[in-house]
Amino acid sequence: MLATYLPTHKKLVSGILGSLMLLSGPAVFANSLNVVKVYKSPICGCCSKWVTHMENNGFHVRAFNRSDVSQIKKEQGVPQQFWSCHTAQIGKYTIEGHVPAADIKKLLAENRPVAGLAVPGMPIGSPGMPGLFKHKYQVYEYTDNGQTKAVAQY
Repeated sequence: MLATYLPTHKKLVSGILGSLMLLSGPAVFANSLNVVKVYKSPICGCCSKWVTHMENNGFHVRAFNRSDVSQIKKEQGVPQQFWSCHTAQIGKYTIEGHVPAADIKKLLAENRPVAGLAVPGMPIGSPGMPGLFKHKYQVYEYTDNGQTKAVAQY
């Protein structure tokens, strides 16, 4: 009796563990291309809304509150004309401001040779910046040597 129980028991345990890994896979086994570190002010509501936008688009976000985010921007080499309210890191890229998740996914898929993406300021209508109307805005990519280029317009 015990000899027939053990193989069945092992199969059951193996099946349960396999199912748990499948169910928790994205959360537990997230890769570096979908884990976002966001540095933001603890009192900025639009930063939190951008975090939600990223989570709703399949990214796993780790938010770090900072009273002064400018040091992070300097360390990451974000051109000052692109500074916004929060700075994020994903893989080898730095993301500045309210960049749409679709543009970040495209950057990651194409693996472009740039330092990051930026949406300067805080345009109403960008992800995390709701409002009654939308400002036109552009998403820029920038390199470590100071080259910039608009890559999307909304």
